[in-house]
Amino acid sequence: MPPVDRYTCEQVFERLDDYLDRELSPEEMEIVREHLEICAWCASTYDFEAGVLKELRGRLQRVAAPAGLLAKISGALQQAQTEAPDSS
Repeated sequence: MPPVDRYTCEQVFERLDDYLDRELSPEEMEIVREHLEICAWCASTYDFEAGVLKELRGRLQRVAAPAGLLAKISGALQQAQTEAPDSS
């Protein structure tokens, strides 16, 4: 089977979240990027989703975390590490 050189709109839409999070392989990232350059509908969808994520990240940076949250998270992580089986 020959390698994929382009995606359909449906294939891009299925990968858009992973593309935004940069969780695709370099080859997949390139194929999605190339599709976004030539497809106005997919580019518009990408712009909308990227804008939502940017706005959400900005709002989350302005939310004050409850007192003691960092200590609770650190404690939970330390407990999980001590309970995890050693994989070496």
